Amino acid sequence: MKSLFKTVVLITVFSFLTRILGFLFRVILSRVVGAEGLGLYQVASSVFMVLMTIIASGLPFVISRMTASNQASKDNKKQASLITVAFIYSLILSILLCLIVVVFRGVFAKFMTDERCLQILIILLPSLIFSSVYSVFRGALWGQGNYFALCVTEFYEQVVRMLLGIIVISSTFSAIENALKIGWTMTLACLLSMIYVILLYFYYGGKLGRWRKDQFVPLVRQSTPITLMRVVGSFMQPLIAFIIPARLVAIGYTSSQALSLYGVAVGMTMPLLFIPTTIIGSLSTALVPDISTAIAQNNQKHIEERVSSSIFFALFISSIFVPVFVGMGEQIGLFLYDNIMSGTLLQSAAWVLIPLGLTNMTSSLLNSLGLERRSFINFIIGGVIMFISLWVLPPLIGINALVWGMGLNYLVVAILNFILLKKKVRCDLKLTKKVIKIALLVLPSSALTAFVVSLSEYVFPLFITLVIGGVIAVGSFVLLASTINLIDIRAFMIMAKKRINLPKLKLKKKAKNNV
Repeated sequence: MKSLFKTVVLITVFSFLTRILGFLFRVILSRVVGAEGLGLYQVASSVFMVLMTIIASGLPFVISRMTASNQASKDNKKQASLITVAFIYSLILSILLCLIVVVFRGVFAKFMTDERCLQILIILLPSLIFSSVYSVFRGALWGQGNYFALCVTEFYEQVVRMLLGIIVISSTFSAIENALKIGWTMTLACLLSMIYVILLYFYYGGKLGRWRKDQFVPLVRQSTPITLMRVVGSFMQPLIAFIIPARLVAIGYTSSQALSLYGVAVGMTMPLLFIPTTIIGSLSTALVPDISTAIAQNNQKHIEERVSSSIFFALFISSIFVPVFVGMGEQIGLFLYDNIMSGTLLQSAAWVLIPLGLTNMTSSLLNSLGLERRSFINFIIGGVIMFISLWVLPPLIGINALVWGMGLNYLVVAILNFILLKKKVRCDLKLTKKVIKIALLVLPSSALTAFVVSLSEYVFPLFITLVIGGVIAVGSFVLLASTINLIDIRAFMIMAKKRINLPKLKLKKKAKNNV
């Protein structure tokens, strides 16, 4: 468990740093490139990301799972063969996708608002090939449990992309010139990242083997449902972007008002709801090789412990943000965006955090346990319910239909995933009792936070008020959770104290030995 904790912390820290760099790079681009150039690139990038999803979503996940299984059985030849098969398969698939775009470029051009976007997409195509190779070797490092190398590769790519962008992009160029240069920056960064991850793979003792059909068939069969899930998910956003404004216009809003409401919801509020998934995603990443190894070793007890503890972890991390958003949502909206509506919407959407966190974790667990097909079916069911909600609810609750549509989607998927996990693992996860306890904690913690924040506003600046509110929200939630024995703070503090005192004890022993 200590090793898993270290892994989660490592992945979370690197994920945070990578996202910070990505955010800073977007700020730089928006200032230097301008709205038109950035818009041209975003249109081309949206098409490119769908293609990227096909070759770099399900494949690395399954490679990591199969790698962990091969390592557990100590079958080095099978592992080397797996990487060779995956490398050839992903390379052929990415080249075919590139050829499809080139041959049918006229069709792709019609789907874009500006013909110049096609030029950018063509420049980005080599990135597809480089990324396909990158995803294979990165998946192998993931399966080997080499999380430091895994994190460094992502961070390295973001640093390279940012440095190249700063060097080649200039405000003196035209919009299309800058957009094309962003494309070249992306392609070159992907090439350097591919070379880097290949070197890391061989540096850590990785090898290539011969082609084996018994490796190819499972690889394709297991990765396809996960890839389909991600591809369908990538098409959902454009559909939502069409449905919500259209339904708002149908009930009396002007087109400008509808787009403004949608922009506030998706551009300002929704990104905040996904903050906890950074931490939850770190655990999900660490669990894939861990559970795959346990399956190979037929260690049922270990699987049950991991499933139970990880679901509770996702539940607790998601829930701890609820009183923060409920208690001071308006203040967060004002501080970040100078927009009260985004904060009000954040308050009403805070409950979505819990089913969202559980869906992310349970979906990852199902994929780790080899139940990717059933996970895909649950995903489709949730998606259907979401789109029905998006169509039916706007006349009743306006833009909040987006919140409830997404919330019901995650809630249904989380329940279906949980039922499936319970059957597969065959252990009592006691999730219902935990959810009820969490709900009882959220209410007083949110009320206390709102009260303290309302008083602080009269005395302190907005930033200080947010800091005070955040401390009150998290602190009161954790203390209440400890009071009802939902978590054990004392055990955590004892463990932390031991970790701090351990280096001191080692130094004392070393000093005695020297004497």
